[in-house]
Amino acid sequence: MDAMQSKRHAIAARLRAAREQAGLSQGQAAKMVGLHRPAITEIEAGRRSVSAEELAALADAYGVDTNWLVEAEKADPVRDRMELAARELGKLNSEDLDRLLHLLSTLKREGEREP
Repeated sequence: MDAMQSKRHAIAARLRAAREQAGLSQGQAAKMVGLHRPAITEIEAGRRSVSAEELAALADAYGVDTNWLVEAEKADPVRDRMELAARELGKLNSEDLDRLLHLLSTLKREGEREP
């Protein structure tokens, strides 16, 4: 795989992760940006390049920054999900964030007690 294909696949992985985090189907995403669903499928599979205009529209639809999408040299699905989760956490109000942190703390304690 050459450098351009590698970059395309990294961007494709981030686009898919961002779409899934946004809770959108490929069909919904396609409608939002004026593409057909098979185009989203091809882009996410890394078989189709994405234009600058499409990239910007997809980033807007998914609520992510275009720089985050294109700076993906080597896709790391776990890191990508963590970054997307952090973006979503930033959108929570203080009370909801406190509740979520309490829930996470409880889950961690329960996980530590299991044999």
